[in-house]
Amino acid sequence: MATDEERWVAAARQGDREAFRHLVEAHARPLFALCSRITRDATLAEDAVQEALLNAYRHLDDFDGRAAFRTWLHRIGVNAALEQLRRRGKFDYVDNADDAQEDFLERCIGEAPSPRQHAQAHEIRRHIDDELERMSVLERTAFVLRHVEGHSLDDISQALSLNVSACKQAIFRAVRKLRGALQPLR
Repeated sequence: MATDEERWVAAARQGDREAFRHLVEAHARPLFALCSRITRDATLAEDAVQEALLNAYRHLDDFDGRAAFRTWLHRIGVNAALEQLRRRGKFDYVDNADDAQEDFLERCIGEAPSPRQHAQAHEIRRHIDDELERMSVLERTAFVLRHVEGHSLDDISQALSLNVSACKQAIFRAVRKLRGALQPLR
């Protein structure tokens, strides 16, 4: 039995604009959140979302259903966000070889925050935001796709047109930078 989304995709492929509107309504906010995390700029994110949705509409026949529609659309969104940064000269691609990835965030998961930890949340968020701003676009994008959006390394490598090893390295560098930024708070 087909889901609503599968029916909307099928109808949109046949030119049903109302069906595509349903897809947009279902995915625009998460797509904007993803693009915002990559661009660190609401205006660029809005432009990237519009570009991604237009590209998705134009290339709906290319969606083969091997991945979820959300994954396919997010891949287009990542490319649109990166393109917005390139157009504005804000794309700083750094490719340093580093140690193997270590899942720092898995070790940080714990119980609900204590009142003291809750009081420090604002300071922690500021340190994280500052460090995300200083990261290269590649590191920030790879980190967001992996640890915020939960995408697989294969999906990330396809979205960024990199091999899996390069994706792991970018994620590791981002995690290491975040760890360094949070070290003074320990």
